[in-house]
Amino acid sequence: MSRLDETKPFMPVRFAVLTVSDTRDLSGDKSGDTLVGRIEEAGHTLVARDILRDERAEIAERLRLWCADPDIDAILTTGGTGLTGRDVTVEAHRDVYEKEIDAFGTVFTMISMQKIGTSAIQSRACAGVAQGTYLFALPGSPGACKDAWDEILARQFDYRHRPCNFVEIFPRLDEHLRRK
Repeated sequence: MSRLDETKPFMPVRFAVLTVSDTRDLSGDKSGDTLVGRIEEAGHTLVARDILRDERAEIAERLRLWCADPDIDAILTTGGTGLTGRDVTVEAHRDVYEKEIDAFGTVFTMISMQKIGTSAIQSRACAGVAQGTYLFALPGSPGACKDAWDEILARQFDYRHRPCNFVEIFPRLDEHLRRK
C-alpha cells in the first residue's frame, strides 16, 4: 500500500504546462489554471506555460524544446486527447517519447471510471519519457486534470511517496544517453 515517508525530504519538481486548444487563451484556460494551482500548492515550481493550437508538428516541437531544457523536469499537457479529427496531442506526444508509461493511461481510466463511468473510454490520456523528462497528456477538462493530479501525479512527484515514485529515478532517466 502506498504511504508517505515523512523522514525523507520533499524535493520540488520543475514543471511546464501546455494547453492544446483551438479556442482557448490564457485568460480562459481553466484546465491549465487547475494544473498550475496544484503544482504550486504542492510546493513544486512552474517553469513554463503556453497554449498551442491542435497542430501535431507544433505540439511535438514544443515538447522537444521543453525536453531539451535542463530547467524542466516534467511536462503536463491538457487538451487534444479525445477522438475528434483535431485531437492530435497523443500522436504528438508519441512522436517525442523514448519510452511510454503504459500504466498511466490504465490507472487514469480506472480513476475516471469511478467519476464518469463508461465515458472514460473516450480519453486517450498517456505518458512517457524523453530526454530525461516526464511527459503527460491529460484531457482538456478541469475535472480530468484534478483527477490526474490528485490521484496519480501528486503522489508520484513526491519523493517521500513509497514504495516508489518518479522523483527517485530522475537521475537514471537519461542514462542511456550517457553510455558510450
